[in-house]
Amino acid sequence: MVISSKSQVLTANRLGDGRVVYLSGEGWTTDLEQARLLSDPGAAETAEQEGREAVAARLVVEPYLIDVAAEIDRVEPVRLRERIRAEGPSTGNSRGYAA
Repeated sequence: MVISSKSQVLTANRLGDGRVVYLSGEGWTTDLEQARLLSDPGAAETAEQEGREAVAARLVVEPYLIDVAAEIDRVEPVRLRERIRAEGPSTGNSRGYAA
């Protein structure tokens, strides 16, 4: 049996190298599994404020909330665009996409 809950996470791009990052309990991470799950509006608002502060500190650009399905063994973005971003670059033929 898989238990799933709908949550959000804050994502952005790291300013130094453009990598997709997620807000965790310890700062920013490239690992979606380590992202801080936001399950209520208050937590989301706090995370967005942390995102604005990270922009001001020139750590990240374009922070925004994404919907995720959180299961016991994984976290997966709901939208296809965000799943592609979470998997990493899709250039070349590394993922079987046409070049």
